[in-house]
Amino acid sequence: MLLRLAYLGVTNAFALLRLLSMSDRDKDVGILALRHQITVLERQLQKPRGVC
Repeated sequence: MLLRLAYLGVTNAFALLRLLSMSDRDKDVGILALRHQITVLERQLQKPRGVC
């Protein structure tokens, strides 16, 4: 449990450092990509089961 907490702390610290170095434009592009992924996943959930 302690090892998992340490791992999460380290990964979150690296994620924070990465965010600090990103420009606003890079962040906007990332947000748009995530919104697109959400839209695609929502469409997949709305399909009847058995249809791919």
